[in-house]
Amino acid sequence: MSQDWTPDELMEVNAARALAGARTCFVGIGLPSTAANLARRTVNPGLTLIYESGAIGARPAALPLSIGDGELADTADAVVPVPEMFNYWLQGGRIDVGFLGAAQVDRFANVNTTAVSRGQGRPEIRLPGAGGAPEIAAGCGRVLLVLRHSRRGFVPRLDFVTTVGHGTGPGDRAALGLPGRGPVAVITDLGVLTPDPGTAELTLAALHPGVTVDDVRAATGWDVRIARHPSFTEPPTGAELAALRALKSPREEAT
Repeated sequence: MSQDWTPDELMEVNAARALAGARTCFVGIGLPSTAANLARRTVNPGLTLIYESGAIGARPAALPLSIGDGELADTADAVVPVPEMFNYWLQGGRIDVGFLGAAQVDRFANVNTTAVSRGQGRPEIRLPGAGGAPEIAAGCGRVLLVLRHSRRGFVPRLDFVTTVGHGTGPGDRAALGLPGRGPVAVITDLGVLTPDPGTAELTLAALHPGVTVDDVRAATGWDVRIARHPSFTEPPTGAELAALRALKSPREEAT
């Protein structure tokens, strides 16, 4: 099958589609920001993007380089202090969706963005850290995760638990007093995984075009569950690809 998109573009388009119908999205930098800004240009023009720096309703013309990118404040409907962002908006349950990236994720959608082990006698790789991710995963109505699918990222045991997804299974979030539903989907360059309603364990629910179940098994660090009848995602449309490439091009041309 001929195609004119890359695996990353396929992942980003499907991540954007996951925001259809959402009203507000607390956006992480990187792949989540790409997906959220693409969603506002395609499936959800009314989506309100919220960034940790306090920008509410940001409409950047290009992908922001960080939560401190000036264009977020310049294009926002309002900019509030960070304590208000967390205490009133996030912990108050006023945000529909939190969209996060991850360096590592385990079978219960717990996330590591802090440190990765390189083996005995070698210094660990330090990552950006938690930021607001633990609070986002705790307080948003639901959480989406996006990352590339490999055994380095999908691990049987996290090197560090930065953010709780579903803990060790059903009931853990309630026991910890976490009000949101937690991760409802993990979107990768191979497909989409969702937590099983009974066990909370990630299950392959959908495959991207050209991807097989064996591809997903080979790229996952545990014996991943497979839905009885996995669906297939739709290929990106020309309009989706054009919007995605236009979104990326200003920064690329400027560098």
